[in-house]
Amino acid sequence: MSKAGRVWLFDLDNTLHNATPHIFPHINRSMCEYIERNLGVNEEEATRIRQDYWIRYGATLLGMVRHHATDPRHFLRETHQFADLKRMVVFDKAVLHTLRRLPGRKIIFSNAPRHYAEAILEITGLGRCFDALYSVENVKFQPKPMPSGFRTLLRAEHISPRNCIMVEDSLPNLVSAKKLGMKTVLVSAGYRQSPYVDAKITSVLELPKRYGQL
Repeated sequence: MSKAGRVWLFDLDNTLHNATPHIFPHINRSMCEYIERNLGVNEEEATRIRQDYWIRYGATLLGMVRHHATDPRHFLRETHQFADLKRMVVFDKAVLHTLRRLPGRKIIFSNAPRHYAEAILEITGLGRCFDALYSVENVKFQPKPMPSGFRTLLRAEHISPRNCIMVEDSLPNLVSAKKLGMKTVLVSAGYRQSPYVDAKITSVLELPKRYGQL
């Protein structure tokens, strides 16, 4: 793979910024409230449904669409509303410098809705580092780890998976990427080694040092 032909696919949440302290708890609460309202269940059952669909499908959205005929746009709009998103973002600006050091095209591939992803890119300044953004709408609501979502992106960008490096915090998503022929980088402090992971890092700040492995 030539440096010029390389394409980096980056997840957004918990890969390029830390969504765990503030953003994910807010989204999880919003999803539970949505399920309570629209399915007529109590808080405990709504939490169980949200977690079950996330574990089974990799995204609560997929379970809601498959089993309850939920409108995906309505679900995403209602569950990704923030009174003050800027105050909730935890981001290390050194990531911007790291990304600029990596040769090749860079694309965001996120399961999040476009309005939210664009807001994060604006708040952090990450938008200037990327050539394209693929949110869940762009892949026809077929989020990672579904292979069809990956294929939609690859076709739209006219790129071969053999030229791609997927950088992610989710191992199931990297399994799909690896099976398609991509190089894979897991961003995690926890997971043990996996045959589906070519490099494991605790932060994207380590990418330039691990470059040779890829």
